[in-house]
Amino acid sequence: MSTGRRIRWDNVSTVASAAILLGAELIGAGLAAGWALAALFQASLMWELIFEGAFALLALYGIYRFVMKAKSVEPFVEG
Repeated sequence: MSTGRRIRWDNVSTVASAAILLGAELIGAGLAAGWALAALFQASLMWELIFEGAFALLALYGIYRFVMKAKSVEPFVEG
């Protein structure tokens, strides 16, 4: 038996497109911040990778929060 719920592809594509754009910016900024912070403190390559990884994880969390908030504004399903 069908529940009558339909996927709103226009909302899904809008949120996915915005998430890709935001994700590219956040990941790029996170990696650049990790590189710059390591250079500022003249850290080794290992610390540079740790800084970049930490900022990349923060960027992924930001993307996740964006998608969850956008999903509440632009629902993916109707019905």
